Amino acid sequence: MKVYSQLLFIIVVTLTMISCNEKAANQTPVDQTEITTTQTPKELGQELFEGKGMCASCHKADIKVAGPSIQEIAKIYREKGASIAAFINEEGKPLVDPSQYEIMKTNFAVTKAMSMEERKALEVYMMSFE
Repeated sequence: MKVYSQLLFIIVVTLTMISCNEKAANQTPVDQTEITTTQTPKELGQELFEGKGMCASCHKADIKVAGPSIQEIAKIYREKGASIAAFINEEGKPLVDPSQYEIMKTNFAVTKAMSMEERKALEVYMMSFE
């Protein structure tokens, strides 16, 4: 009787595994490039600014904290026709407060790990301040 129980157990486990593999084989793989977000660039930029970008720890909307305010940054970049996205990718010179550049450099590891879309979204968000 014990042999039959073990044999039955092996058969059930084998059939279950075969069934699971067939289900997995019949599923269409998800192409990650086709997933779209419902966020606007400004919303994505705000999420990044306040989250993984860690920008909000040094920059506030209208007051200087450790770094210049977002309003001041946007104003200067607008006047100079410069790109915030290029700056945070270390492709542009510091325009707002060059004396703070050494402090800002520590965050370039975070911003350079972002996609170009994410860096542009940060720029869109920041440039929305007047």
